[in-house]
This record gives sequence, C-alpha cells and structure tokens, in this order.
Amino acid sequence: MTATADTEAALLELAADLARRAAAAIMAVRAAGFAVARKADRSPVTEADRIAEALVVEGLRAATPDIPVVAEEEVEAGTAPTPDAAGARFWLVDPLDGTREFAAGREAFTVNIGLVAARRAVLGAVAVPATGELFGGIVGRGAWKEEAGGPRRPIAVRSPPPEGLTVMASRHYADDPRLPAFLAGRHVARVVHIGSAVKFCRIAEGAADLYPRFGPTSEWDTAAPQAVLEAAGGTVRRLEDAGGPLLYGKPGWENPAFVCTGADPAAAR
Repeated sequence: MTATADTEAALLELAADLARRAAAAIMAVRAAGFAVARKADRSPVTEADRIAEALVVEGLRAATPDIPVVAEEEVEAGTAPTPDAAGARFWLVDPLDGTREFAAGREAFTVNIGLVAARRAVLGAVAVPATGELFGGIVGRGAWKEEAGGPRRPIAVRSPPPEGLTVMASRHYADDPRLPAFLAGRHVARVVHIGSAVKFCRIAEGAADLYPRFGPTSEWDTAAPQAVLEAAGGTVRRLEDAGGPLLYGKPGWENPAFVCTGADPAAAR
C-alpha cells in the first residue's frame, strides 16, 4: 500500500477500535439503568451519550492531535469547532446515534465515527452496540463487517432483487407523507422503519436497496455511515440540486434531504 493508504487504514482501525469500546460502554450504561434528559431542541440525551462521546473524543485527540474533532454533544455545548474553523480534514462523531431507540429498549442505535477530507466522507466506522456488529470502510478501497465475536468479512451493495426494493425508512418520521410520494411507481417489496445509521449499513451489506431521508439530520449522523456505504459501492446523493453528493462542513452542520442507494442508483430517481 502507499503511504496514504497505510495512513487511511490506520485511521480506520483507530475509529473501529474506539467505536467498539464506546459500544461496550453504552451497553454497560443500559445494563446499569439510566435517566433520559432533554437538550435545548427537545431531543433526548443520556449518560451513555456523554460517556461514549468522552471516550471517543479523548481517543481521537490523543491519537490524531492534528485532526480536529467535531462531536455532537460538544457542538450542543458550544465547545466544538465551527465549520469554518474545522479545516479541510476533521473527524465527525455521533457517540450514540438513535438515542430514542436506545431509551426505548430497541436495538437500532449506533456509534458513528467518520473522517471528512475536502468536504467528502472518506472513511468511517459504525458500531451497533445491541447486536455486536461493527462496520467499516474506506471510500474507493472497500467495506467490511464484523459480527459479534466473529471474523471480519468484506461487504458490498446488491442489485435490487426480482421481488422488489427493500426500503429503509426513519421510524421517527414513519408518517411523513413525502415517503409514499417518493416511492410511488417503484417496485417495492417492503418498507422497514428503524432508527439510526443502521439503515445505511443494511444497504451497504446488501440487505436493503434504498433509503430516502426527508427529515432533518446533522453531519455527525451521516459521515461515518456514508463512508461505509460508498466504500461498499453505494451512493448518497442530495434530493435537491440535481442529486449532487452529500458534502460536509455546511453551516450549522446541517444536512439537506438525501437518498441512499445500493447498486442501482436509478432507484433514487
């Protein structure tokens, strides 16, 4: 491998190790019991969010002091870099994506650690604490998955099967009228409503085909899973601006509506 490839591989292993450790910390909080508080925007936050963020942020800053870290709870506290100050390369961290799922006792919550360079998500690790799954990928170099206690194996997106598309959709926005309008005319076999970055990962591993997102998301929600999906051969495109790529470092760290696809990008149109 080239020096750049070696560096990317090392950064992905760092992200994967920290995601794995944060996942264990989150499950320890769940086992011990926890309270749910509300942030200024009324979204939930728990001790697990804070413990996982501290573990990941401290690990990234110790190992890569030259790469700024932007993490969800630090942004909420006003201590994270702004998009202008983050620079050309920075980490984006969501220590517990899907806090509603976690608080409700469900399984679809993740730890997301992604690296952005020149406004593109270039590598990422996504852990699913409740199932023990861990996904990783470097765009242009492939993606992989680890099962709980199992070996690492490569993953790739699939072409839609004859029975039709498996569509991933937000549980929180399950009643959004834009979803049936978007799916009208498509050959859809089923729609699965779940939370968090798990939706990206199911497409990346070839278990689903399409994920349109109309509701609000933040950049830390999407950087790591976008890198995994694109490394597996999928796409993440904006639903506006003629379907341009989803980029990073935007004002307020806010994403527009977007759509994720597997091996058939035409499914997004």
